[in-house]
Amino acid sequence: MNALESYNKILHLMKEHHTWFDKSIPLIASENIPSTAVREAIISDFGNRYAEGWPGERVYAGCKYIDQVEIICNDLAKVVFGAEFADCRATSGVVANLAIYAAFSKPGDYMLASSIPSGGHISHGKKEHSGTAGLVHGLSIEHYPFSKEEMTIDVDATKKKIEEMCKDNKAPSIGMFGGSLFLFPHPVKELADFMHDHNMYINYDGAHVAGLIAGGQFQDPLKEGADSMTMSSHKTLWGPQGGIIVSLQKYAESIKKAVFPGITSSHHLHHVAGKAIALAESLEFGKDYAIQVIKNAKAIAGDLANLGFDVLGERKGYTASHQLAVDVSKFGDGGTIERDLEKANIILNRQLLPGDIKAGRHYMHPSGIRIGVPEITRLGMKEGEMEEIANFIKRVVIDKQDPILIANDVTEFRKQFQKIHYAFDNAVDAYEYIDVIHHRKAS
Repeated sequence: MNALESYNKILHLMKEHHTWFDKSIPLIASENIPSTAVREAIISDFGNRYAEGWPGERVYAGCKYIDQVEIICNDLAKVVFGAEFADCRATSGVVANLAIYAAFSKPGDYMLASSIPSGGHISHGKKEHSGTAGLVHGLSIEHYPFSKEEMTIDVDATKKKIEEMCKDNKAPSIGMFGGSLFLFPHPVKELADFMHDHNMYINYDGAHVAGLIAGGQFQDPLKEGADSMTMSSHKTLWGPQGGIIVSLQKYAESIKKAVFPGITSSHHLHHVAGKAIALAESLEFGKDYAIQVIKNAKAIAGDLANLGFDVLGERKGYTASHQLAVDVSKFGDGGTIERDLEKANIILNRQLLPGDIKAGRHYMHPSGIRIGVPEITRLGMKEGEMEEIANFIKRVVIDKQDPILIANDVTEFRKQFQKIHYAFDNAVDAYEYIDVIHHRKAS
């Protein structure tokens, strides 16, 4: 394939992706659809510039407008999350976590975090699992005791574990809350004083639930005792891909230095602009959105349970967040089911569940799937549509119907949900491809 053929193929494949998502049901819990204004920000000239450092203290000239946008972004983050300090420069949630590790621990220190089957994220993981905390920063990781019945951290067992670690000269420097499979609030309030009494710094990884926290519908980690919250800007918070850190003012300088010059150079200025727009949208529309997200998650969880699926967390109403976990082991394995659903234009992901590793299951073929509703909620879907989606999933997973036939029904279903909701402007359809080249030629 020569240069021109490659060039044309790339443009074609991007358009094909948009066409596919236009007729699919996107249920990845870690994804969302940005507004037209956010999309405008990330194709702006900001993306071609450098602004190393803090606004007003840049290494580069040419930042007078960039600085103003970044200041607005940080100010909005402080308001949205009720924080004393905000730094919106991290280029991802993982980079935000690395900044916290760099600022408040040293290689060889211990960190307490959730295991991956219990909902933890790979950025909290051990070196032997190629986890960021262990592999990149050299932290030693111990896992929280976890209750599968409650689908959250066991408070009393955690206190006992911290005391035992201290006796064994393994006193943890950091307590990391939050994670990837995140159904219910973590016990920050119940453990914060105890952890602080044991000289632990507390970070809350709100990558998944930041939009729910912004809408006041999940928990408020900083008010509950966390020292900082790291997050992604593109999950339940509907911005471009990136990271944000919010914290107490007393930690501001340590975090700023860890972000730059510690772990970033150029911090993707077009994405900072997109984050600022997303935060403004969240301030205006975030509460209504977060309420509907949780309604939708609870609804589809109940619908799937009624159809014969084993939805985790039944004792607590299945979920209090944007996502749910389903044990599909009696119908197959999560990897195979993920692929079958994708053929039906239903896009979700396989999921390791508590007990999978001990049972010898692999992350490619775990016992579970994870379903998230942030994106379909922003497309305007409500509880009634959750029942229809649950039935589509049943037809593939339980009834073993031909996924290609179901894909046709999914395409028809999606025709009525083409606009972005909870935004200042929705003139462009959600997955409409913005053809800059041909628009320029037509002009």
